[in-house]
Amino acid sequence: MNLSRQTKVTKVIAAQTAGTATNNGTTLDMQGFEGVMFVGGAMGTANAGNYFHVESGTDSTPSDAADLEDTKVTPGDDDDAICLDVYRPQERYVRIVAIRGASSTLGDVYAIQYGARDEPVDNASTIDSEIHVSPDEGTI
Repeated sequence: MNLSRQTKVTKVIAAQTAGTATNNGTTLDMQGFEGVMFVGGAMGTANAGNYFHVESGTDSTPSDAADLEDTKVTPGDDDDAICLDVYRPQERYVRIVAIRGASSTLGDVYAIQYGARDEPVDNASTIDSEIHVSPDEGTI
């Protein structure tokens, strides 16, 4: 089994300097995938007003995006990253949203779509990837 052939990795939110803006992640098309795990997004300031949640909808724009119940994750300490997994979303399109109610920096957020029905999967254009199977020791 090779994990990279069954997953798609996309940077959905680029790092942000300190501020209070809401950052909507790139909308992901979940057709052909079982789930998506969002990782990263370290917020420089832990605060009850600084959190992440996931939205979904049937429109790719996402004009009909609505919050998904119980997907709110609040970092517990300064610079904590998050891992938020949504398995079998009920609608085709999903995105993560970073809410910064108190001024905070924000790290890159990546989405790992998994359970691909068709392999191999191509990563997003911002991800340079390689696969190595049983590589020999030696010069890199």
